[in-house]
Amino acid sequence: MPYTTEEGGRLNNFAVEPKVYQAEAPTQKQKVQYVVLAVVAVALLGGLLAIAVAVS
Repeated sequence: MPYTTEEGGRLNNFAVEPKVYQAEAPTQKQKVQYVVLAVVAVALLGGLLAIAVAVS
């Protein structure tokens, strides 16, 4: 863990704050990927639910 030295030689062991940046809006390609991922997740959940119903 990095330490910083304050005046008088005291060590400060608080975390160094990361650089702050503004988030960028998702591109059209990323939005399409989110939709595809959501469809795959819903299909997987539906399949698991169907298997659970069939087994019970």
